[in-house]
Amino acid sequence: MEIGRRPIVWWPVGLIAAAATLLLLTTAHRYDYHRDELYFRMLARDPQWGYLDQPPFTPMLARLGIEAFGDTDWAIRVPPAILLGLVAVLAAAVARELNGGAVAQSLAAAGVFGVFPLSAAHVTSTAVTDLLVWLGVLLCAIRALLWGRERAWLGAGLVAGLGLYNKHLVVLLLLCLAGGILIAGPRRVLTSRWLWAGAGLAVLVGLPNLIYQIVEGFPQVTMAAALADERGGDNRTLMLPLQFALMILPPVWIAGIVALVRDPRLRQIRALAVAYPLMLILLLVMAGAPYYSMGLLHALFAIGTVPTERWITGHIGRQAVLAAGTGLSIAIGVAGALPVIPADRLSATPVPALNQTVADQIGWREYVWQVAAVYTALPPAYRRRTILYAGNYGEAGALDRYGPRLRLPPVYSGHNELWRLGPPPEGRNVVIAVLQAPPARAIELFQSCRVAFQLSNAFGVENEETGTRVYVCETTESWASIWPRTRHYG
Repeated sequence: MEIGRRPIVWWPVGLIAAAATLLLLTTAHRYDYHRDELYFRMLARDPQWGYLDQPPFTPMLARLGIEAFGDTDWAIRVPPAILLGLVAVLAAAVARELNGGAVAQSLAAAGVFGVFPLSAAHVTSTAVTDLLVWLGVLLCAIRALLWGRERAWLGAGLVAGLGLYNKHLVVLLLLCLAGGILIAGPRRVLTSRWLWAGAGLAVLVGLPNLIYQIVEGFPQVTMAAALADERGGDNRTLMLPLQFALMILPPVWIAGIVALVRDPRLRQIRALAVAYPLMLILLLVMAGAPYYSMGLLHALFAIGTVPTERWITGHIGRQAVLAAGTGLSIAIGVAGALPVIPADRLSATPVPALNQTVADQIGWREYVWQVAAVYTALPPAYRRRTILYAGNYGEAGALDRYGPRLRLPPVYSGHNELWRLGPPPEGRNVVIAVLQAPPARAIELFQSCRVAFQLSNAFGVENEETGTRVYVCETTESWASIWPRTRHYG
């Protein structure tokens, strides 16, 4: 029997997509900015074709929210909330391509309520856009492979080229998909002029970003190496276990892989089942983050909803099991990803330890107040010669966001793209440095230093800033000689 396609069921899919977006919008104002959002807010002031640590799309997404709704954390979270709704629609479209009915399409759309998709879309991050891009590429690839609509490769190329402006990880997807086709077929598609036209379109659309990388000496390679050195061990250890936590209902995406391997009707897209282990191997070698496989995993989940729909048809008990499992998974996703737990009760739960995205939204205003207390304690003659130095972009972004209200001096940092914004003016030789580094590192950078404070938050939530030292330093060196030592990636 040949596989067919049913119409997309817009009412349930649209309601699920709208519910995801509305849920994000109604909770977006709680807690505080995420550290990445504070960084993107700074980058968005000076639009570029690219930055040392990433392409330009996500900072521009933050800029869009600010221009449309104001300079608040809620405002910059509106665009990613809308993107997650689009992810739900694309996932349903993938299920529809395999003749999934109302149940399959609805379940595929509901996959956005997992911990990771909600975390990625609650804050402005590169991850939610990547999820949309990967699903878009895979939807086009499925249409080309399964239905013989070769012109769909042009759509895949266009989406991939645009995706390069968000993150270069889409290249990994293309490599693994090509490897899957070589191993599982159909190999004849590799001779298709439409496939190569799509590849050429991806290069053409992404060319400005590629030119930027060449001119700048491929800074993304440097950034990837720095991340591998910093987090590679943890990434490799958690890679396989976290695959079962990224999506709701792991048996569904496992069913998707099994269906691709065993169902002769899906032979033409069996390459997707091979692409997934290839992706895991590649990420293990690169020491990439476990969530980098999320876009491909989401597509496998959408594919798995089709055999799941057949499995429950006519079986009330199975339907009840699926409904209960879906409801429980969504509840865990909401509680584990969104700010639904009051901040003063958060430390009593396992959420901050299990989801760093939540922990990194706590305490920024308080940290800035603590730095301000150190600054105001300085004699007036010292304050006139003082600048702020932040060891990472989260601290720099928080001081930039909340510092002007407290009349703090400008903040500088050597972290990632912020280093290129330049050193402080000469003559500002008193430095309040917010550093996780020990005193020896502070002295190496700025000479005479003393510890004035250690950051903490009243909620008792452990995050990257907890225990960070605030130093008061005086330097006799010029900033021209100091600044090269401050540059670092991570």
